Amino acid sequence: MIRVLIVDDQIMVREGFSVLLGAMPDIEVVGEAVNGREAVAQVAALRPDVVLMDIRMPELNGIDATREIVAADADAKVLVLTTFDLDEYVYQALRAGASGFLLKDASARQLADGVRIVAAGEALLAPTVTKRLITEFAKSADTAPRPPAVDRVGDLTERETEVLVLIAQGLSNQEIADHLVVAESTIKTHVSRILVKLGLRDRTQAAVFAYEARLVQVGR
Repeated sequence: MIRVLIVDDQIMVREGFSVLLGAMPDIEVVGEAVNGREAVAQVAALRPDVVLMDIRMPELNGIDATREIVAADADAKVLVLTTFDLDEYVYQALRAGASGFLLKDASARQLADGVRIVAAGEALLAPTVTKRLITEFAKSADTAPRPPAVDRVGDLTERETEVLVLIAQGLSNQEIADHLVVAESTIKTHVSRILVKLGLRDRTQAAVFAYEARLVQVGR
């Protein structure tokens, strides 16, 4: 069973997600939190496999809560809940350590699949919206000084750099394999090596890193 904590200050949202996820045979909702501060405490007490995290909440917002949760447990998996009018916060949440994001109007199947993907250790990067979100709100990174960590790009091989760029564009392993005309297993190996060399925890951080390192041009 995948144990999930739902964090949202709106009771209807919490109850709705709880009902949808509770109907899944492989998912169990183990708790709810009404703000970020409560979420941090609940994560420490319940150790859920996945945290569904709203962004705008009282006392402690979802971005800061995500940062605290990930700082306390590097293996914590946070799935951010957002709406299109809150896109500006998604990039910040990903940088804070979130494993991905879901739109609040996601279907029951999309919600359950998102939880499963993140629980399995993958990053939830929906190709249809991820590129637009990251490119739009990476603009601050495009004009800001390059973080020292981006110098590690030089440790990557030419093929690994190519794979990193495609990750940032929201492509799955299979799509990258098709694009490069190689086996999916080969791409998985490249991804693993990229994460190790750059000291990143998942594909989401890799995507953000690619924009910060100017490997992908904003707006493209």
